[in-house]
Amino acid sequence: MAGGTVAIVAGAGRLPLLVAAALEAAGRPFRILAIRGFADPATRRRAHATVDLLDVRGALARLDAWAPSGVTLAGAVARPSPAALLNTLAVLRNRDELRSLAQGGDDHLLRGVLALLEEHGHRILGVHELAPDLMAKPGPLGAGRPDAAAETSVATGRALLASLSAHDVGQAAVVANRRVLAIEGPEGTDRMLARARSLARRPFGLGRPPTGLVLVKLAKSGQDLRVDLPAIGPRTVRAAAAAGCSGIAVGAGDTLILDRAETAALADRLGLFLLGLEASA
Repeated sequence: MAGGTVAIVAGAGRLPLLVAAALEAAGRPFRILAIRGFADPATRRRAHATVDLLDVRGALARLDAWAPSGVTLAGAVARPSPAALLNTLAVLRNRDELRSLAQGGDDHLLRGVLALLEEHGHRILGVHELAPDLMAKPGPLGAGRPDAAAETSVATGRALLASLSAHDVGQAAVVANRRVLAIEGPEGTDRMLARARSLARRPFGLGRPPTGLVLVKLAKSGQDLRVDLPAIGPRTVRAAAAAGCSGIAVGAGDTLILDRAETAALADRLGLFLLGLEASA
């Protein structure tokens, strides 16, 4: 990709530093704007500046001063909690911007953030553009392969998630053959898997999970891939194994795999397949 400084707006998790590492390897300069209360300590130590989640004007002023050639949003950021609202100065100063962002689902929130940045003349770049090696590739990603029951589950999950895309629901589901055990909601993938674990087994943890139990995770149809990409990593693999899944299928090219080597090795060790799904024709 052409040169120019990239501003990384950093939330929680390791993704901001993984993007930074990819930019360093490509010889591209960057600056990190960490979001206080969300960015990990390691990210904050490398950050060039830190802002409050609710300080919209402060964040925009900092980005305007840096004048980057592109801005990328990396890492998880939850909606403002009651604790975050204790920063009343930031709330009052940004009340008009916050009012427009606080309504609607997550897609509405993300579109609002993008609109604000673009109104200030910033070009939004997706992680998949800056660090394509972090994305899932088509085909098997580890040693395991799905059996016939798992292939049916993958097809069922894929069709289910496609049908739900318009409703701003989650990006993942747990499926056994043609039976849907759980659909991801605001609680996220890990908690959905914990819920699926209890549903897949009999009371007191007795019995065996159904055959072909699979986690399917895909970007929503028409989703803006510059933000909120689906992601899996070692923690997802452990949670899927604990739920009794035989494997994980993700969208190739639109799903992040954090710590790819560790994720694949862990899946192999736990007996799960990892599969990258090419986009439907």
